[in-house]
Amino acid sequence: MGRRYDPERRQRIIDAAIRIVELKGISGLSHRAVAAEADVPLGSTTYHFASLDELLVAALEQVNCEPTTAIESWETGLVGREDSLAEALTQVMEEYASGGRGRIRLEYELYLAALRRPLLQPLAAVWLDDMTRLLARHTADLATARALVALIDGLLLQFLLTDRPFDREEVRSVLARVIG
Repeated sequence: MGRRYDPERRQRIIDAAIRIVELKGISGLSHRAVAAEADVPLGSTTYHFASLDELLVAALEQVNCEPTTAIESWETGLVGREDSLAEALTQVMEEYASGGRGRIRLEYELYLAALRRPLLQPLAAVWLDDMTRLLARHTADLATARALVALIDGLLLQFLLTDRPFDREEVRSVLARVIG
């Protein structure tokens, strides 16, 4: 009997890796765990991804391009807004946070994994640069845009690390201070 043709196998492996990282973190990721989650033979994971770093790159690329996390979704939330940039960013962040901590945790797990995994660093840098360019179109200068990216990351990490609910007024206030 020949090999079964399964054109979606690679995608199922990536999707399984994303689910594992979302539920268990990077430390829960292994070829064996991904194979079980994707319901594929263990050899399929190593055939498509020689290392876990390669699999993490594919997962980070996919997460960065998904509609709920893509830079374009942030852009959509900012374009054509009559109110202040601080108010618009607050609303985008609130909508983002309302999706639950699991998805934000997944993104930061992948993002922070770049600290120890050089293959992920270029992808994390692209996300930071894209977000900075997006915000620079709405701010007075690049320095303010960079400060906003750092602040947004910090606020979202604090949201993840605490059991506190998203505080709309506090977020709007600190964003307005940086924007000026």
